[in-house]
Amino acid sequence: MIGKKIERAEILMEALPYIKEFYGKTVVIKYGGNAMIDEKIKDEVVQDIVLMKFVGMNPVIIHGGGPEINKVLSKLGKTAQFNMGNRVTDYETMEVVEMVLAGKINKNIVTKLNKFGGKAVGLSGTDANLIVADKKYIEKEGEKVDIGYVGNVKTINPRMIRILEKEGFIPVISPVGVDEEGKSYNINADYVAGELAGALGAYKFILMTDIAGILKDIEDKSSIISEMSLDDAEKLIDSGIISGGMLPKVDACLTALKKGAERVHIIDGRVRHAILLELFTDDGIGTMIKKADKED
Repeated sequence: MIGKKIERAEILMEALPYIKEFYGKTVVIKYGGNAMIDEKIKDEVVQDIVLMKFVGMNPVIIHGGGPEINKVLSKLGKTAQFNMGNRVTDYETMEVVEMVLAGKINKNIVTKLNKFGGKAVGLSGTDANLIVADKKYIEKEGEKVDIGYVGNVKTINPRMIRILEKEGFIPVISPVGVDEEGKSYNINADYVAGELAGALGAYKFILMTDIAGILKDIEDKSSIISEMSLDDAEKLIDSGIISGGMLPKVDACLTALKKGAERVHIIDGRVRHAILLELFTDDGIGTMIKKADKED
């Protein structure tokens, strides 16, 4: 019995230097994938985030919600349409996107955080012009294609986030932006998270996915690259090793690094307490990308 108690004490001692290092630091978390679907994992993710706040860190959450949007569209008799990986978003679809992201999903996360002792506040990118967007077009066969109310991040205005951090709140942000004319746009949550991490100069940007990390060989799940530089990641993109659904996630990580974040981590959100394992253990999990090999 005493042996198990000592093991628990040793775990806490392993976490101590990291708690000291991260105290007062901003950590941006892109929350998505299966970790948003499985109820048990959802509770554990939320508990991890509340713990981060209580040991002095400043977590900021950006979430997605594509599967839930598709469900609501289906109930309304609309079929989700995509063009080159982008959701085609007409006016009616945009109303659904805002309702699901800024309403249902955002408030569900906020409620869970508050349930476990946090002080969470739900925001959309439209609040206080947090995310200023411009309209996105895609290039297809040499032509510019209009895909509706889909946007790019033009600017991030992080002042509200800083105010909430200072007052002890956990911001939870849905990836809806607004342009100068007041039109709302659906924006890829990975890209929003990367831009926000950069604008906040986040000490860490954690991107939760449904894979263990970046692989040297996509056919070999054991070939995880535990650490790489920004240059290494760009070489893997150029060589085609990083491609498909992983490409926008890695792009978001590189954007975060280039615009001010210190470190980025791609972790498997399906793993129990994945955030704590990354932050507070010597080995960590997933793939860490840093600006250069010479960094400590």
